[in-house]
Amino acid sequence: MTGAGRLLAISDLHIGYPENREFAASLRPEHPDDWLIVAGDVGEVFADVGYVLATLADRFARVIWTPGNHELWTLPADPVAVRGVARYEALLKVCRRFGVLTPEDEFPVWQGSAGPVTIAPLFTLYDYSFSLSGDGAAATRARAVAVARAAGVAAADEDRLHPDPYPSVGAWCRDRVAASAARLASVSGPMVLVSHWPLLRAPLTALRHPEYAPWCGTELTAEWHRSFPVAAAVYGHLHIPRTTVHDGVRFEEVSVGYPREWQRRGPAPPQPRIILG
Repeated sequence: MTGAGRLLAISDLHIGYPENREFAASLRPEHPDDWLIVAGDVGEVFADVGYVLATLADRFARVIWTPGNHELWTLPADPVAVRGVARYEALLKVCRRFGVLTPEDEFPVWQGSAGPVTIAPLFTLYDYSFSLSGDGAAATRARAVAVARAAGVAAADEDRLHPDPYPSVGAWCRDRVAASAARLASVSGPMVLVSHWPLLRAPLTALRHPEYAPWCGTELTAEWHRSFPVAAAVYGHLHIPRTTVHDGVRFEEVSVGYPREWQRRGPAPPQPRIILG
């Protein structure tokens, strides 16, 4: 990218809601060189996800996508019934058909006014280690589910996100984190890390229901913003759009969220956030 384009980011479009679908259809670049990061949770139905990513790829100079938990759900009414890794791989095929970059592609490099920056889309999942008790890697799915249920919180992932062929989401997460870390270690120069789930625990203090924290990431990524030359980190999932700074690194939560959430903040959903200009 050269010229006056911008690197923009958005997540959690949740187009199953008519208001959100209309908003996604309205998204347009202001400059022909604008790139758009889509940090997961476009929707739950396989065909819907592909349609939105394809239309965005037609409009923006480049679209970079990483999956959220909702894209990985397998719902009974979805004609595409594949689960787990097979579902992720099917989504990758759709992205490649329309030129959308994914965590499995070569990391693109943004050529901005301050020099080149590598954009690293990551697929890391969660392993329940963001537990309320602070027991980190010792946290268990059973304990997280029990604590959440006692508080009246039900994580839909438990019934809809399947880790096949892995024995658990935690095992899938560990493999994804190891592969991602190896790729990041080979990058020189500044990076923008893009993940659906927050890479560290700190943003979770803003959760309305802290019992949901175990489904929000993994302690295995908590040092990445210090271990690698990170210019900014982009994430979603929490539906709490804001900018925070941790250890001198800018973290951008770029969620749209459900209509009942964004309507409390204003008459329209939040526009894509400028990450680099």
